[in-house]
Amino acid sequence: MPVLPLLVDTDTGSDDAVALLLAAAGGLGDIRAVTTVAGNVPVGTGTRNALISLETAGRTDIPVHPGCARPMTRTLSSAQHIHGEDGMGDIGLPDPSTACRNTHAVDALLSYPREHPGELTLVTLAPLTNIAAALLRDPGLFTRYRHVYCMAGAADLRGNISPTAEFNLWADPEAARIVTQAATPDTVTWIGWDVSRKDAVMTPADQQRLEQLGTPMATFAHRINRTVADWAREVTGLPGYDLPDPVAMAVALKPDLITEQEQAHVAVSVADDTRGQMIIDRRVSAPAPNITLVRRVDETGFKQLLFDTLSTPVPTRSPLTDTAPHVPGTGSGS
Repeated sequence: MPVLPLLVDTDTGSDDAVALLLAAAGGLGDIRAVTTVAGNVPVGTGTRNALISLETAGRTDIPVHPGCARPMTRTLSSAQHIHGEDGMGDIGLPDPSTACRNTHAVDALLSYPREHPGELTLVTLAPLTNIAAALLRDPGLFTRYRHVYCMAGAADLRGNISPTAEFNLWADPEAARIVTQAATPDTVTWIGWDVSRKDAVMTPADQQRLEQLGTPMATFAHRINRTVADWAREVTGLPGYDLPDPVAMAVALKPDLITEQEQAHVAVSVADDTRGQMIIDRRVSAPAPNITLVRRVDETGFKQLLFDTLSTPVPTRSPLTDTAPHVPGTGSGS
């Protein structure tokens, strides 16, 4: 398969980090730049985590551009209770050896596709604040990318941060609304939390396999998800922890992993009691579809891509020390 030129927007928590490894070290993607935004963690922390993740993949050459420090109209509500205070499981990662760029993320999101029209695929793993801010400056932005893939929403209305909302949409629903108003099914595809909950759960057996790989990337991916594993067990009740951002990245890299999708008209609620909930109109009289929604992926194919990537020995120092703690739970992780 040809290597896919990418621009990735992230609020780098532990699953974002694994998605960055897939894109940076899997052989299918060529990340031209990473932009960061507040979400899972404050933007400065997410920027640090992006640099650490890229260093783990042996790609310190990829520029990282910090972006918006808060949602468009709301105060920041992070997911540090899920991903840890540092967003990476609080395992004591050292600082990265590289620094971020001075160019703001929104400027980067606008300038890269103008310099390479129709070439770059944009993958968003975060609240859509940076993307919405860029759209306000260039309403035709999505037409300048080859395609836009977003980890966003829960099309079955089963939420992970509220009864009906997924975190990225809940964190900045006003930004998500701007994105839906600019989207068309030919330009924008959403991969929601419902997909990862069904087809991308790291079971105890998967976690044991990951831990036993023993490569720097596999060890990194295993250990940084320790607090997510606790949260999944205690809150969502999954038989392991889910990987929403890696499955979205995998779809961008290998669209043939999609086994079920639909086109529909999607809006996002900004009301207090349904904040971030997807409003999907499938009536015959509905407005024209504006989003392609992925509903299921090939679980075996996704996990094979994940394990193949993480088993790769990358010629770089690992940011983890030998004394970093293991994921607690079943002897193989939880």
